[in-house]
Amino acid sequence: MITGAAVLACVVLAGLAVFQVALAAGRPWGRFAWGGQHDVLPRRLRTGSAVSVVLYAVFAVVVLQAAGLLAVLPGAVADVGIWVLTGYFSLGIVVNGISRSRPERFVMTPLVLVLAACCLVVALG
Repeated sequence: MITGAAVLACVVLAGLAVFQVALAAGRPWGRFAWGGQHDVLPRRLRTGSAVSVVLYAVFAVVVLQAAGLLAVLPGAVADVGIWVLTGYFSLGIVVNGISRSRPERFVMTPLVLVLAACCLVVALG
């Protein structure tokens, strides 16, 4: 179950990374992210999308290591990091859930819920 949760989290993170690359490249999908106020993101939010891709990669490494599928970080970093990610994604449920953007609420909230649940499963494992 821990392995499945870790793999599912990484699949969702990879999908979000592809989405953020598309946003950074100027695709008109901004209503699903960053508060949904722009169809095409302005430069500063495009930069934020690019940074998000790097963060998602780091998150994936933490999840995989916490699940025992990878060994590149000190053990304590993964042990603490998975709990930090669980909290971060749990907060994301609330933040996306109260977004003024209906598309963001209905697409991103469930995705972040899946990420929070997967991280919790890994953290408790």
